[in-house]
Amino acid sequence: MTIVCDGPLREVCDFGNKDGRGVAKGVTLVAHMETLLFIEDDDGIRLALSMALEDEGYSVRQAPNGTLGLESFRQAPPDLVLLDLRLPDMSGFDVCRALRAESIVPIIMITAQTDTHDMVAGLEAGADDYVTKPVVPKELAARIRASLRRMALQGKATTPLASRFGDIEVRREQGIVLKGGDEINLTKTEFRLMCEFADHAGAVLSRDQLLERVWGYEYLGDSRLVDAHVRRLRLKIEDHPDDPKLIVTSRGVGYRLMAG
Repeated sequence: MTIVCDGPLREVCDFGNKDGRGVAKGVTLVAHMETLLFIEDDDGIRLALSMALEDEGYSVRQAPNGTLGLESFRQAPPDLVLLDLRLPDMSGFDVCRALRAESIVPIIMITAQTDTHDMVAGLEAGADDYVTKPVVPKELAARIRASLRRMALQGKATTPLASRFGDIEVRREQGIVLKGGDEINLTKTEFRLMCEFADHAGAVLSRDQLLERVWGYEYLGDSRLVDAHVRRLRLKIEDHPDDPKLIVTSRGVGYRLMAG
């Protein structure tokens, strides 16, 4: 009998100590190794981080430029993409847009430490999250786990399938948001953020709460990630994004979706 174990390969599936190894006789365990595609032109960074992530139990495919990265993705779509924004042959933003046009695969971009413009532009291009250089392998692994966990949990919510706020309608079952009856083009992260606001309409949600609930981060999140996504969401759902009436700021605390 063959049993497939989800999650990184290093995780142990315990079926009882039947043969001295924790596995019943006659049972073959096949672990599902989650695959990452790492698009990065710096050989040293790419190799070092790939080795660290393989130690965390992931299978890592590598690509030194955007062209080869897109080819690798199309040949065998991975579970998650790590994308450096500064590539030699094409813009990382263009790679991100191309990936997002074809797939909802989680994308974590890698940016310069102080380049806020890159962070915002990357999120606008469709990335779900970002890390800054120099990259800390353990932090990156934690973000990868959170992104993959979010994908696994999508569609399991028990909240109402549809909610309406003025001319905005959230249809969870279809995974879309309508404005005045017309579908709005939201990224998966923007959609999760909108659902979180809809689930707590009228309540103030702090940035830390949103980081935990939407991104899955308790301690290693950056509030700029929340602010950038709220700004993008306002551009798409508000009549006047500079004077928002739906998602309003509670200064010093967070944001609130107006229920009335």
